[in-house]
Amino acid sequence: MGVCYTCPTMPKSPAPDDIRDVTCPFCGLACDDLVIGVSGERLAVRANGCAISIPAFEASPPAKTTPQIAGRDATLAQAAAEAARLLRDAREPLFAGLGTDVAGARAIARLAERCGGNLDHMNSPATMRNMLALQDRGWITTTLAEVRNRADLLVVAGSDIGRRFPRFYERCLANRETLFAEDRRCEIVFLGSALPEGMPRQEPPPRLLPCDPSRLHEAAGVLRALVAGRTLQASEAAGAPIGAWRELADRMLAARYGVLAWAAADFDLPHAELAVLALCELVRDLNRTTRFSGLPLGGSDGDVTADAVHLWQTGFASRTGYGRGYPEYDPYHLSGTRLLARGEVDVLVWVSAFDPARGPPASAAPAVVLGRAGMIFEQEPAVFIPEGTPGVDHAGHLFRTDRVIALPLRRLRPSALPSVADAVAAIEQVL
Repeated sequence: MGVCYTCPTMPKSPAPDDIRDVTCPFCGLACDDLVIGVSGERLAVRANGCAISIPAFEASPPAKTTPQIAGRDATLAQAAAEAARLLRDAREPLFAGLGTDVAGARAIARLAERCGGNLDHMNSPATMRNMLALQDRGWITTTLAEVRNRADLLVVAGSDIGRRFPRFYERCLANRETLFAEDRRCEIVFLGSALPEGMPRQEPPPRLLPCDPSRLHEAAGVLRALVAGRTLQASEAAGAPIGAWRELADRMLAARYGVLAWAAADFDLPHAELAVLALCELVRDLNRTTRFSGLPLGGSDGDVTADAVHLWQTGFASRTGYGRGYPEYDPYHLSGTRLLARGEVDVLVWVSAFDPARGPPASAAPAVVLGRAGMIFEQEPAVFIPEGTPGVDHAGHLFRTDRVIALPLRRLRPSALPSVADAVAAIEQVL
């Protein structure tokens, strides 16, 4: 039984009738080894939980699961009919949030095409930082399995990825045995202001290169120059002495399988996509003499899943619109935040089936919300259809952060709540 070093409580003792090998849908790692106890509608994480999965699985079932129209109770058919009426009259609908599984993402994309709407995920400000870099120059990336089995050096750029992905170190680096060696050791170097808390016991111990996270683009540029063997006149970069960067560059060149990891959600600075681009170019330079890969980490609230579905169906990622009757991609003009701020949306369809705290933003447009039951709103939506959670109330599939595999989600408890795909089908039937 695994132990989560960042979990606030120790694992509970599994019972014979507990459900094993459960996939967690609440972060991009999609850990598939959880043990869940079920008692009626209540769930308990018996083993392999973390600071994100335990409260998400063990949240009390909502007392109220009735659809609502303008705050008044309604049936699913009535709520679907009202949502269909709003969409039928809409000229610029926005389909946003998009926190759902593969089936839900496909259904929402189909509805957006039918209504001539625009699609944008709630996490797109972060995911676009990666996407713009990928579209500009491409990148060399790896998978979680490759990190677990091959990496001998992990450089974490500018963030405590363990906060967003609590079991990353346990699942990917704490193992000593791999497919290729019995005593694998991976050195970890953090670029940032402090070592993160809750790190697993590791040999050699993780070390910190203290620097300013907002100047990572500068650090990447200096590392590229040093990897290329150039002489620098500067005495420091990103708040750290050039000697420290030279030592890291030498270590990166000596790695047999190095990995540079980052979470774009933590790069909250102007033109953050240029920092991601600089990191990707550093990885490319290192591959001239050794083997190095990037590991962009994401996947929360189904953002990687939504992008995968849009890519299959349109060739584009988020921020794609059907206003002209065919898919058009525009990462600037089709930003959901921008469209709402400028009053260019006449109906907002908000989807958030994983986290009840991720409700729709306040706006002048009437909102149709397909959200996790128990969601709290800044302002009353025109229509609210409570949704079951994928991997809890109904089965489904979710793409992992490395984008190479869609993991199956299981239904863990009896629930009458519809899935996002079911709710969309009810709306489409009226349309």
